[in-house]
Amino acid sequence: MKTIMDLREDLDTGKVTSNELFSISNKKAHEYQDEFNSFVTIVDKKEEQESNTLLSGIPYALKDNFSTTGILTTASSNILKDYVPVYDATVYKKLKDAGAILVGKTVLDELAMGGTGTTGHTGIVRNPWDKNRQIGGSSSGSASAVALGIVPFAIGSDTGDSVRKPACFGGIVGFKPTYGRISRYGLFAFASSLDHVGCLTRCVKDAAIVTDILKGKDERDMTSLPDEDIKYSDVIDNDIKGKKLFYIKEITDLNLYKDAGEETLEILNKFKEVIEKCKKLGFIVEEISFDEQLLKAIYPTYITISSAEATSNNSNLTGIPFGPRGNGNNINEIMFDARTKGFSELIKRRFILGSYVLQKENQERLFKNAQRLRHLIVDKMNELFKTYDAMILPASGGIAPKFDSEIDRMSDRYLMLENHMVIGNFGGFPSITIPSGFVSNMPIGINITGRVFEDGLTLNIANKIEEALGYKGLIKEEYDV
Repeated sequence: MKTIMDLREDLDTGKVTSNELFSISNKKAHEYQDEFNSFVTIVDKKEEQESNTLLSGIPYALKDNFSTTGILTTASSNILKDYVPVYDATVYKKLKDAGAILVGKTVLDELAMGGTGTTGHTGIVRNPWDKNRQIGGSSSGSASAVALGIVPFAIGSDTGDSVRKPACFGGIVGFKPTYGRISRYGLFAFASSLDHVGCLTRCVKDAAIVTDILKGKDERDMTSLPDEDIKYSDVIDNDIKGKKLFYIKEITDLNLYKDAGEETLEILNKFKEVIEKCKKLGFIVEEISFDEQLLKAIYPTYITISSAEATSNNSNLTGIPFGPRGNGNNINEIMFDARTKGFSELIKRRFILGSYVLQKENQERLFKNAQRLRHLIVDKMNELFKTYDAMILPASGGIAPKFDSEIDRMSDRYLMLENHMVIGNFGGFPSITIPSGFVSNMPIGINITGRVFEDGLTLNIANKIEEALGYKGLIKEEYDV
């Protein structure tokens, strides 16, 4: 399995050239496209960049909601299907300056709103481990491109779990750092207070390498953080003996899931096995209790805040400044027609909900209450982080869903198991998902969430657990050079 460091060695020793790597990735992207639909746009001409970094000459994929000058950038929405930006996102510019080679722009759930990989305007994205199953979303194409071995890393965005959940379903690593650690300039905003830039890789060290390149202050993003005088790739092998982890009883107690199905029970049993391995590594791991009412509030709080912010952020997609011009006798009719034709039903429902939440008479009862609940959840986490270095939990309550599976009427407790990763977005905490085994021949993962600003320690913890579990570089197809 070829990681970034493996490819770096191959390039530095002359075993392969950057042109050959690009050619291999480009060929695989085309070969797999009809079957898996990872890309909106495949780049057929290699960008020539001179640099001397670990990413020089390394191919990668970029989620299609990052602005790229002269390259189609659709956010997988019909309303932007012909949009070609005239400026570069900071992430794209930094990767170009580092010498990384863009292979293509990847499919996402429309406007990054969704977790299935089924709502992009170019079609559904399929899971490399089972084509009848979802890869998850919204960074679906980025996850599948890495899981297929087309590229060693890809860039995504994460507003609720949109990097980390697809990573779980694809058997790869998904990392989102502290809020503001990576500039969001040029990323199409979904919910600005929740949006993070993240990466999908084959191992934790690769996630550290990519984040080292991307992190730092950007004057064009006022929420971006000053760079730390630290390279995460240099600290991931630090000793972790005595570091303290916690997991939440109300989310992981087997007695709460007697009717949840065999796969959920097996995931939880395997999680307990991971906990025992962590203890053998030298971690102190403890079960704690978390207010169940707050856990039940995670999903409605997320939907309320994200829908409201999405409605505001996307109000410019009217067919006037952006998108195909609608038909009508006046400006209101033109915009109504453009937005009716330009958005899927899911997006329209989100915008209607967001508009309702933001109405003056509803703000106190809905939007502001959701903000208060978010504050309570984050306060509880920060209180726990005074004692513990990180939280560890299963990354999902089930394996990747089938496309034809009916939507289950899940219990509140199952929803808590499925949606807890949103906490990382509520508080801006660094959070990473790594592979932890298989259930029903499909990959599963665990999630580790750390203290804000302590991205290096979070990666360090994940790296040590990854070594113990033995699933480093777990991808469906080898990236043969």
